[in-house]
Amino acid sequence: MKQYMLSVHHDYDVPMPAGDDLQTASEQVDRVNKEMVRTGVWVFGGGLLSPDTATVVLAGTGDTTMTDGPYTETKEQLGGFWVIRCTDLDAALRWAEQCSQACRGPVEVRPFEDEPA
Repeated sequence: MKQYMLSVHHDYDVPMPAGDDLQTASEQVDRVNKEMVRTGVWVFGGGLLSPDTATVVLAGTGDTTMTDGPYTETKEQLGGFWVIRCTDLDAALRWAEQCSQACRGPVEVRPFEDEPA
């Protein structure tokens, strides 16, 4: 089976849901996570803190630099992801639809490269 990364993208300029909306979204994501585990597609997943918590490390020819903040300045950033194992892209896309509904935003689906034989 092939592995896919389902990435959740957030616009960090838009406030996160609050109160009951946040609770509902969290419960929906938890249900999707549990269903992934139950059906055996779950490999790994997690949410990320905001991009301003990032540190970018660049190792060059002898010098390494470390800078605060995200690598790129964009409106939307990676907010979290799942790694799942599915029979094909269509199955991964069905999971992405559930993830998008739970997270209330876009979910990008990308296959991993095949492992060398």
